[in-house]
Amino acid sequence: MSHSSQSTSGQVPGKELYESLTALLGEGKVSLAGDVLDTHSIDKWFASHRPDIVVFAESTADVSKVLGFANERKIPVTTRGAGVGYVGGCVPMRGGIVLSTARMNRILEIRTEDGVAIVQPGVITGDLQAAVRQLGWDYPPDPASLKECSIGGNIATNAGGPRCLKYGVTRSYVLGLEVVLADGRVMRCGGSLHKNKTGFDLIGLFVGSEGMLGIVTEITARLIPKPKSRGMLAAVFPDFPTAAKTVQAILQAGHLPSALEVTDAFTLAAARKKLGAEVFPPGDGHLIMEIDGRPAAVASELEELQDLLKSCGAGEIRIAREDAECEKIWQLRREFSYSLRDTGLTKLNEDIVVPRGKLVELVNFARDLEKETGIAVACFGHAGDGNIHTNLMVEDYLDPVIRERADAALDKLFTWVLSHGGAITGEHGVGLAKKPWIRQALGEVSFGVHREIKTTLDPNGILNPGKFLDE
Repeated sequence: MSHSSQSTSGQVPGKELYESLTALLGEGKVSLAGDVLDTHSIDKWFASHRPDIVVFAESTADVSKVLGFANERKIPVTTRGAGVGYVGGCVPMRGGIVLSTARMNRILEIRTEDGVAIVQPGVITGDLQAAVRQLGWDYPPDPASLKECSIGGNIATNAGGPRCLKYGVTRSYVLGLEVVLADGRVMRCGGSLHKNKTGFDLIGLFVGSEGMLGIVTEITARLIPKPKSRGMLAAVFPDFPTAAKTVQAILQAGHLPSALEVTDAFTLAAARKKLGAEVFPPGDGHLIMEIDGRPAAVASELEELQDLLKSCGAGEIRIAREDAECEKIWQLRREFSYSLRDTGLTKLNEDIVVPRGKLVELVNFARDLEKETGIAVACFGHAGDGNIHTNLMVEDYLDPVIRERADAALDKLFTWVLSHGGAITGEHGVGLAKKPWIRQALGEVSFGVHREIKTTLDPNGILNPGKFLDE
């Protein structure tokens, strides 16, 4: 999939689009510049396709006008947040309009008395977290890219992160949405209430819909009181199975960490090569866990967990009791992805999910797949909820021969995951990357229902076309 200026919006050339949209929205919101088109042709995956034009919406009214205009003319519209997705979800495969929400980046209200924040979709997730924490509150979802990803993108994919184990994914923190439908109508669902059972769960329908059912223009997010204290433990184990079994022991003993992360031998080797052998003591399995709550409770639980880890076979155990120490451990965790990239291989980052009891089976399968295909596989991630990032490390995914071999390996991985009760994505979404497996993942009846919902809300098929619901 290469850069292309060819469009299937067909009837409306770029210059005419520019003039029409500028007249509709005003100056400074529409661009035909080559560098802008290139930037908006990609995300973090390898696929790219140039749009015909980019619109920088600044309000709900702008979005409504654009969709009304595009729907009448059947012009494709692909919504883009910060563009840091991993599955090609915002690549405009049919050309047309890319509608950027980057300028809709205001935190409109923080109402601690109601436990809510009202934000526009372009707000960076980390900025919202920082703003509410200054007030003693918290917005828990914490995708690894939180310093650069937007709330709107999190909504599109129902983003997760390490703290999902205790606090849940993005959906758990969305109380209300303002959504512009494909024909330009503006709909509100939910609101500022923490409990509301009125009508269907339309919020749940749009969270995770990957821009195919409507465009979110305002989010009412649920906040929780910020925990007063936190602490962390990092432990090295002789092998991955021992680390994975320890995950079960921690939970069976009644502990519920806010995060519980596991790492395999391949990833540890890459991290030692990048950061220095002394950073991680010898061992082929690694666990990181974070706990939070009242100070006395955290201190007591850290001691309990240290004893438990020792009894489970941990070697060196590192304990962090202060925020600065905790951040140092998290920084090591964040280095895993960069360490894998430094191997010089292309990292196909697959966010598969398996039942928690099958973690050892998954890594054993990954080792067998590695031997069978000659493609290295690195596993690390959110052990507490079974969402293990299984990274196929290939020489050059743009090489057609290598890509064919890698895709065959992906097929084996996804087939194994689905046959063991798992899912092909836990937080990145389907997009283009996982499109070939969507029918197998959903089943024919469920896939058909997805298509019927899409047809009802977007009868002309203008919203993010070319993705997993299209043939």
